[in-house]
Formats: sequence, structure tokens, C-alpha cells
Amino acid sequence: MSAPLRTTIRIDLDNGARLGPGKAQLLELIAQHGSIRAAGAAMDMSYRRAWLLSNEINGMFREPSIFTRHGGKSGGGAGLTPFGAELLARYRRMEEIANQAICADLDWLSSQTEPGFRPEDSKAPPVR
Repeated sequence: MSAPLRTTIRIDLDNGARLGPGKAQLLELIAQHGSIRAAGAAMDMSYRRAWLLSNEINGMFREPSIFTRHGGKSGGGAGLTPFGAELLARYRRMEEIANQAICADLDWLSSQTEPGFRPEDSKAPPVR
């Protein structure tokens, strides 16, 4: 049995920034692990890449989404600010609403797909 169809939402903001499933997952994992390093590792991403994305997310909005604590006796860490938690919750809600709205169309698409088709095996020329 094949996996159910899935959709992704990417929001192109007025300032040119983009919020999509990767950044939402990073926010979720930072909240879960309490660490940018651990969140990046959970996504098979280098610490540097995770840190750069975290920094980008913090610059996208008027308020930061992620806070960091410097190391010391109790160690460092990171988490979501109240704004970041609200941002993540709203993004997840938008995903849920969109998926509910197109559920019937996804079911139809699923019924029309060719079983066993693998894009990497296709020899068809590109459509122009």
C-alpha cells in the first residue's frame, strides 16, 4: 500500500522571506529538544545550517521566534519565544485547514495514480 498523498504549504512573505515545512519542523524540533544543535541533528542537518536557519527565522518577523541561552553551569540551550510558539501553532493550523479543504481532491488524485510508478525510472522527454 502506498503512502497517503501529502501537501506542503510554503508562505512567501511580503519581505521576500519564506516559511515552509522545513522551517516549521526546525521550530518544532527546537521546542522538543531545547537545542538548535539537537534539532539540526534530528533533521540530518549540520549545526551551522541549523543555526543559520534559526537566525533567518528570527529575522523574518518583528519579534524573534527562537531564544538561546549561553552555556555555563546549567549548559546552554534554545527554545521558542511566545511568538515562535504562536507562529508554529498557526502554521500547523493552516496546514490542517488546507488539507481538510482539499481532502476530496486528494482522494481523487490518489485513485488516479499509476501503481508502481517511479519517477526515476521514467524515460519520457520533458514536457514543454
